[in-house]
Amino acid sequence: MNDLQLLTWVRGPCLNISIVIFVAGIFWRLFEVYSLGRKKDLSTPRQLAGASGWHTIMRRMLPAEGLLKKAPITYIGGGIFHVGLAVVVFLFAPHIKLIQSLVAVSWPALPSQFVDLAAIVTLAAMLVLLADRIKNPIKRFLSTFEDWFTWGLTFMPLLTGWLAARHLLLPYTTMLSLHIFLVELLLVFLPFTKLFHSFTVFGSRWFNGTANGHKGVAV
Repeated sequence: MNDLQLLTWVRGPCLNISIVIFVAGIFWRLFEVYSLGRKKDLSTPRQLAGASGWHTIMRRMLPAEGLLKKAPITYIGGGIFHVGLAVVVFLFAPHIKLIQSLVAVSWPALPSQFVDLAAIVTLAAMLVLLADRIKNPIKRFLSTFEDWFTWGLTFMPLLTGWLAARHLLLPYTTMLSLHIFLVELLLVFLPFTKLFHSFTVFGSRWFNGTANGHKGVAV
């Protein structure tokens, strides 16, 4: 299989398979979560300003008081990583064209120079977060194989995509094929790892905020 055949395979059959697994996995995991059900809280609601699901969603967008000072790398690095990754994934013109080819929806892209800078900053933030996890004995003790695996699963598609865009290290066709294949691996594993939080983060915050708001507690 030459470079062109490999690129054709990852952009065709391999992409189709990964999307099927991704979509089926997401629906299955969401079904598992939302089919659990919860007993109705029969206690009298206690009203408190700011105690609701929507307030919790908005409040959790920022670190709690004092935590930014205690763990600046976690919150600043994590914020940069998440925002930067969203910019690269959803505002890069080739990515938008791919999404458009799949679901017939598109939106304006950012200039490639801006996305390139966002990719570099995001890669740097991820490396800083990794170093902090390795250096911090508590974080290192609490980390499992899944934590390291999902870090690599997120980092490598970003790195190879940047290298492909810059025409670095490997021939463009080879690097692009590697990038697409790693993205497909990410799609396959995402529903079954901690990365699934990208689909549950707001729902879980709303639920916790609503449940605690019923008791008059703002979280």
